[in-house]
Amino acid sequence: MNNTSMHTAGRQAHLKIVCVSLVAAVAVVSIGIAASPKALDMGAQLEARTPMLKAGQPVIWSGSETSTIR
Repeated sequence: MNNTSMHTAGRQAHLKIVCVSLVAAVAVVSIGIAASPKALDMGAQLEARTPMLKAGQPVIWSGSETSTIR
C-alpha cells in the first residue's frame, strides 16, 4: 500500500479501502438494528382499557355574533 497520496495509490489500495469501509458500514448498521428496542403491540391492551364513549343527543348551536360596520 502506498502511503504517499490517494492519487498515487494503486488499484489494490483503493480496493482495500472500499472493502474495509463496506465492512465497517455493515457492522455499524447491524449494531444499530440490534440495539433498537423492539416495538410492542399495545393495540389490544389499549383497546381493552379505554372507556366506552357514546354519542349524546344532537345539539344545534346557533347565534348571531356578526358585527355590523357602518
